[in-house]
Amino acid sequence: MRTAVAELQDEDFARPSGCTGWLVRDLVCHLIIDAQDVLITLVTPAETEPTRDAVTYWDLVDTPTGDDPLDALIVRLAAAYEEPWLLKFHLDDVGSAAGRAAELADSALRVRTRDQVLTAGDYLHAYVLEWTLHHLDLIAHLPDATEPPAEGLARSRELLERIAGTAFPPSFSDKDALLIGTGRRAPAEAEKAELGELAAKLPLVLG
Repeated sequence: MRTAVAELQDEDFARPSGCTGWLVRDLVCHLIIDAQDVLITLVTPAETEPTRDAVTYWDLVDTPTGDDPLDALIVRLAAAYEEPWLLKFHLDDVGSAAGRAAELADSALRVRTRDQVLTAGDYLHAYVLEWTLHHLDLIAHLPDATEPPAEGLARSRELLERIAGTAFPPSFSDKDALLIGTGRRAPAEAEKAELGELAAKLPLVLG
């Protein structure tokens, strides 16, 4: 994802992203904050038993409208960067540090975040889904941008299916399962028919 952002042209930052109400620059700013959250969480150990895992980490929420005060804060913060290269630099700096911290973390370590306790392994597994979805958001209107890695798409689909409690049709690509499953793309009629009863549960909006 850092590579995809690094390859963006300056004018791409003013294009819409796949997140309601956010431009690409706003999404990149959100990714910087996400990377900071990973660094904070991995150095916030907990002594109590886990209360969540990679599946239950997520709450299903109403479809976002873009009117949330925190979303508005992201927009103002992103605008304060002024130059796209500053967003690129900050994401690469903090994002690479978060990546190194993830590689060094003991997967069995218990960490605390959002007033919940889970293992570092489950926390990072949840973030694979978070960042894969946001990578798809990043390139939603940038057809030539770098796609998410196949492994990340596959693991994210597997986790989303566990959250849904059922599998998506085998004919769906991992990317389409994620886009349709989270409401980022409406299913075509044929796809809706293949979804069967699962269609009534969608979209799965993760919060």
